[in-house]
This record gives sequence, structure tokens and C-alpha cells, in this order.
Amino acid sequence: MIGGFMEQTGPAGAGVAAVRARGRVLAYVVRADDAPGPTLVLPLDHLPPGALALTGELTELRRALADTPYRDLNKIAVYGRSARPGVDLDYRFVQAMPDGRFDFRTGCGHSLLACVVADGGRPGPVTVRAVTTGETIRCLPQDAFPQSHVPQDASPQDARGAAYTLDFLRPPTAPGTLPTGRPVDVIDGVPVSVVRYGNPYVFVDARHLPAADPMGRMLRLRSHTARMLGYPPHSPLPKIAAFARTPSGLAVRALTVGGWHPRLALTGAAALAAAGALDGTVVPGPVGAVRTPGGPVRVSAAPDRVRVHDKRARLVTRLDLPWRIHATA
Repeated sequence: MIGGFMEQTGPAGAGVAAVRARGRVLAYVVRADDAPGPTLVLPLDHLPPGALALTGELTELRRALADTPYRDLNKIAVYGRSARPGVDLDYRFVQAMPDGRFDFRTGCGHSLLACVVADGGRPGPVTVRAVTTGETIRCLPQDAFPQSHVPQDASPQDARGAAYTLDFLRPPTAPGTLPTGRPVDVIDGVPVSVVRYGNPYVFVDARHLPAADPMGRMLRLRSHTARMLGYPPHSPLPKIAAFARTPSGLAVRALTVGGWHPRLALTGAAALAAAGALDGTVVPGPVGAVRTPGGPVRVSAAPDRVRVHDKRARLVTRLDLPWRIHATA
């Protein structure tokens, strides 16, 4: 067992076994369409014996990426078969930070979906436990839904299963969704809602942001909230997103590590829908189609779950990388 994961059962393929024997790892680069960058996916049974996938080993792995087109890749996902009943895969996300450190406490929905794709895109739903956040997410191919649940404007490719819907299997009203216990907090003079669902998020109405420097104001709000929640200053948590009411619904713009998110993080979409399902938050609900700079994002909420619809990820390439074991004793 490594970091809460069970070793995959059954023999690895001959190619994988040969790579492991040489102290190397066969990794996958998977790109989710709405993500700011690809994810390096590491199947647990591809890692050399004794590997822990912690800071020392991941630092060496990123150095090896410097000789590839993926030198700037900053999302790493490790997954393996789960020992929990009703769960197919356990997954751990690692965020590589700009200063060379790694954050092991955040989650990434797009990287979770990347693991499902790297695992072979098995037919039917795949249930994944996010070890770092404790969430359980069911990934359903689009054609696994009754036709009444398929969005009316879904393309034929969506209906054939090119898209997934991700069910976050926790009621929005469950304890802990509002980490401060309040639907609204006034932080640095601004009313916000802090929601922990997938990742902790701060939601702020864009009317409270200056037109000249909305990012700077959002970063300051995020910093104040991080201190309030007990996160260190260098942590990427909590995430933050601003929303605006428009005649066609909500428009959202979010920050990610390094700047603006091109669309909206998958966990951000889930947290937004959860916030909209709760009474008294700053997010008007219910939330459905959301406009983002990169295009629409569809979400929905039910009493027992939140759904994020029409998410795609594709395998880009496989990489044979060196893996250096770091002793911890």
C-alpha cells in the first residue's frame, strides 16, 4: 500500500514490467479539454518497487521532463485499484508549484478524469475516490445516461460516450460544505461565500471587484481566506472565482496556479453548483449553464450529489521516464 493506495492486482504487461525492472516508469500524458494544461498520470503498478511518489522522487521526475515537450507540466496524478467496496480507483493528485515545491492537499477533477482515461476508458461508470480531498466521484460516459439526462444540445460525439458526466457523491448540504459554518463571510470588507466541495473555493460577486485589477483583488481575498482557514501562504488553497449575473445566466472567471483559468476547474464547477444549492450564499441558484472565457460549462445539483456534465479528456502520449527511489528511513 502506498499513500492510501492498494497495489493493482494481476501481472503488469510485459512492457511495463521491463520498464520497472530498469528503474523507470511508463507514464501517460492526458489532456482534459478545459484544463490549463495536461496531467502526468502514473499508474501505481507502473512504479518501481519501493516508490512513494513523494517530494524527492517527484522532483527527479520533473527534472526528467525537462528533456521532453512537457517540461512545464505541473499536474501529477497517481492512481491504483481501490480496496474500498463500490470504488474502482483510488487517486492522489499532486500540484507542482512554480517555486519547485509540491502541494499534496489540493484536488483536480480534470486530473481525476485523466486517470479514468489512462486506465483504458472502461465501459460503464467508474467510481473514483480522491484520496487528497476525500470526495467520491462517479464518472459516467454520456451514453450511460437515460436519454432524458443527455443535454439537448449535446453533439452526436457526446451521446456516443466521448463526454463524461462526473457525479460528486456528496449532498451539497452535508456537514463541512460551509467550512466557516456560515453561508456568507465578510472578508476584507467584501461579502463572499466559502464552500468546500471538491476543493475549498471562495466565491465573490464581480461587482465587488475593481475593473482595473480584478485579479489583484481576488488574490488578496484568497490570501485573507487562506489565513482564516489555516492554509500556509504558499498553498494553492483555497481557490477563488468571481461571478456576474447576466441575462443568460451566470458568467464566471476563476484563478488557477499562475493566473486566470482558461475556463473553470472541474472542482470549481462542482463547488459553484453546491453553493447555488445552499440557502443564503452569494451564489444565486440553482446553477445550470455557466459562461466562462473558454466556453460554457454545465452543472446541476440534486439533493444527494452535484453533477458536472460534458467533460472530455484524451490520451496525448506515453513517456518512459527514469524513477529514482528516495529512501525515507
